Amino acid sequence: MNFNSSTSHLPESLLPSEASPEWNNKADNAWQLTAATLVGLQSVPGLVILYGSMVKRKWAVNSAFMALYAFAAVLICWVLWAHRMAFGTKLMPFVGKPNNALTEKFLLAQSSTHDYFPMADFVFYQFAFAAITVVLLAGSLLGRMNFYAWMMFVPMWLTLSYTIGAFSIWGNGFLEQKIIDYAGGFVIHLSSGVAGNKVPIALPKWVGTNGQGLG
Repeated sequence: MNFNSSTSHLPESLLPSEASPEWNNKADNAWQLTAATLVGLQSVPGLVILYGSMVKRKWAVNSAFMALYAFAAVLICWVLWAHRMAFGTKLMPFVGKPNNALTEKFLLAQSSTHDYFPMADFVFYQFAFAAITVVLLAGSLLGRMNFYAWMMFVPMWLTLSYTIGAFSIWGNGFLEQKIIDYAGGFVIHLSSGVAGNKVPIALPKWVGTNGQGLG
């Protein structure tokens, strides 16, 4: 393979190859994976430990598993349909066409013309943010929602709420040119906060140890 002058001075391990095409910047690739891992660690074990320690002993395991289940369930939903709904081809002004993000051709392609890492990195990176959004939402439901109900709630909320916000602002949606959201203030914190405030309204009141209603 012929290399241009801009890469000829690099060590052999950093030169483009069949496994690492010219558009793949190994530094960008490494940082993308590092950033995604740091976000993931905030959820598991971070919030799993926090939630398990902030409720009564009888709710500790249930609360920890609510966070752990959300993280695992979001991963499955994300690669099967949710990633394409949030960052795929436009279906409507606020959501993309659902499709899987599992094929080799899709995952090994360049993420975009402005990014220098493969799509697999981007899918993993955005999954970490989707997962922590749902796990943050779980904090408002500790000790209040049945675990089986939570199992159904997670994929439904991810599909019907998170993907819409992500596509509208981060994807190719109608708010992309109107809102700048680099840190996830709207897509992550606002969506999980609003849902965490409204969902408990539909749940039975939680009575504390002093007999005072807490919700």
